[in-house]
Amino acid sequence: MAYAVVAHYRCAPADEAAVRAALLTAREATRAEPANQSYEVHAVADQPGGFLLYERYEDVAGFEAHKAAPHFKEQIVETVWPLLTERSVTFAEVL
Repeated sequence: MAYAVVAHYRCAPADEAAVRAALLTAREATRAEPANQSYEVHAVADQPGGFLLYERYEDVAGFEAHKAAPHFKEQIVETVWPLLTERSVTFAEVL
């Protein structure tokens, strides 16, 4: 069963360009992962510094492999997360 991740990120408007660049870099690397089915990055229209990510993997193991990838650590853990003022993540099985 496919596995989906929906993440809501918010950063200060001054950090928006840096977060956007790191998310887009992560998107390209993630889309090349064998278990990735989709990785979409959205800028929230009415919220400066707001981002919504929709990720879909073949299964939970595919998502775990994603979290272990070097680009996840470099782009997300080390670059994006320190700049965030808010972060929430929802995990779901795709029906």
